[in-house]
Amino acid sequence: MTRPIRVKVDGLREIANALHTQLPAATSKNVMLRVLKKRAKPIAATAEAQVAVKTGDLKKSITVSTKLTKRQRRQHKKMHRDEVDVFVGPGSDPAGHLQEFGSSKHPAQPFMRPAWDAHESTLLEGIGEDMWAEIEKASARLARKAAKAAKG
Repeated sequence: MTRPIRVKVDGLREIANALHTQLPAATSKNVMLRVLKKRAKPIAATAEAQVAVKTGDLKKSITVSTKLTKRQRRQHKKMHRDEVDVFVGPGSDPAGHLQEFGSSKHPAQPFMRPAWDAHESTLLEGIGEDMWAEIEKASARLARKAAKAAKG
């Protein structure tokens, strides 16, 4: 059984803690989700373009989501309640697994790993840039709300 690619970035927990102290919990979590989804979309687009079989549902099933199928949830053990997870890949169709890793009768034709490799080097830097931009936007929104509440 293959394992999903996991990326652990040092410092994100500290950013999350800072977000939670500066912004409401729901806002900080939404900031992180927006950034991660935005940065995961190019990976999904590259994977779609690299699927060897251009017809069928496999290409259409590649998504960026915070949800997993029932089978995928069994494999993914969430470590902390405050973590934000974003998943990129095909849905529950076993064709995705067979295409990526092959079988005894079908050679592997990877599409997810090459997509990850193509974007890995710019991903973390982009997350940092987008995170600061989103934090600034969220802070400005909260300041406008506070100013409006003080007037009214």
